[in-house]
Amino acid sequence: LYECTRLNCYNVENSIIIERLVKKMYTTQMDAARKGIITKEMKIVAEKENMDVEELRKYMAEGKVIIPCNKKHTAIDPNGIGSMLKTKINVNLGISRDCIDMDMELAKVQSAVDMGAEAIMDLSSYGDTRTFRKKIATECSAILGTVPIYDAVVYYHKALKEITAQEWLDIVRMHAEDGVDFMTIHCGLNRETAKRFKKNKRLMNIVSRGGSIMFAWMEMTGEENPFYEHYDEILDICREYDITMSLGDACRPGCIADATDTAQVEELIVLGELTKRAWEKDVQVMIEGPGHMPLNQIEANMTIQKTLCHGAPFYVLGPLVTDVAPGYDHITSAIGGAIAATYGASFLCYVTPAEHLRLPDLQDVKEGIIAAKIAAHAADIAKGVKGAADWDYAMSAARKKLDWEEMFDLAMDPEKARRYRAEAAPEKEDTCSMCGNFCAVKNMNRILDGEIVSIFDE
Repeated sequence: LYECTRLNCYNVENSIIIERLVKKMYTTQMDAARKGIITKEMKIVAEKENMDVEELRKYMAEGKVIIPCNKKHTAIDPNGIGSMLKTKINVNLGISRDCIDMDMELAKVQSAVDMGAEAIMDLSSYGDTRTFRKKIATECSAILGTVPIYDAVVYYHKALKEITAQEWLDIVRMHAEDGVDFMTIHCGLNRETAKRFKKNKRLMNIVSRGGSIMFAWMEMTGEENPFYEHYDEILDICREYDITMSLGDACRPGCIADATDTAQVEELIVLGELTKRAWEKDVQVMIEGPGHMPLNQIEANMTIQKTLCHGAPFYVLGPLVTDVAPGYDHITSAIGGAIAATYGASFLCYVTPAEHLRLPDLQDVKEGIIAAKIAAHAADIAKGVKGAADWDYAMSAARKKLDWEEMFDLAMDPEKARRYRAEAAPEKEDTCSMCGNFCAVKNMNRILDGEIVSIFDE
């Protein structure tokens, strides 16, 4: 069966039966990779990445590439995450107390998928969160992520300090059953890390929502972080459903003044230890990272993460490289994200112009996605991802020919490109309203073809 699956030499009529039999031989994608089994999901990802599937399997066996893919998420179109693959982007969405329009959030989900986002993270914090989450899992082809700690507060309808350790764990299982592919679990913030945080004061304290909730719970109850204390139970759930552990950075810096401080680095050390424990159970892992960070610290942070976390994929929010651009943080994030991905980050969480200000609307979502895609693609070119620069080569060839329709088709945002040209239509179709007959491209094409170039009398 191993060889039949690998070589695709089985009878087509029996393929479904064989696939089911093969699935019984492994528990997770990582388990399959370690056993030398090529899964259907690996084949899909290898084709998308223009990579030999056996090479992909080896990276997965080492934990350097993941394919988040809950066994219950039947609508998923699998994607791989790893520094040697194309950089992927995640879009945060969800219902809040001030914006409870589920239809609007579902429209954002579809818009994000249509624009090429590989992952959707449901960060709902109000209302019927489970219905919304299950609808995404049923209909959405993107990777689905959640933060169970948010949902526990909503689901139990009681004071934070009254939630028990078992109830925290039960929410993790509920999300698993609902088809979630990866979960952000804040298990690196334990009592020892919290003690160190209080001793080393920060300007912005803890800005992670999940991190602040767990810190408050530990302070009020005097108990250990249940996600840390009962980590093996969480891993058993992840193994059962093949859920990727996204080890949350509760101590990520919320301003550049707090970047790379004691709390951030100590938590990262703990996350590295938890990564190895997850791999021992064949559970896929990625590590979450900063946050706000000055440009000159980003490369070093990527190196530290790869070292301490043994090459597990790195999932970063930004980093935002300055704190003074509210309304433009999709730009501050894209700058940091491009650098982070160049030096090892695998997965960029988008940031919209509404960051720090409000829940994003549809236009904010679009601008955030485009900014993140630009950052991801720029990094893929820089790190030499196979085929990344081909897109740019095709665009340059179209520009040389002054083929506007082809340029629009190749544009990252074709609608905006078409609209901009239409809003300032040039006198002559082979130019644009900026240069007109002074167009260097047009004039060089003509002179090299032996034609006479005349600018003012045309």
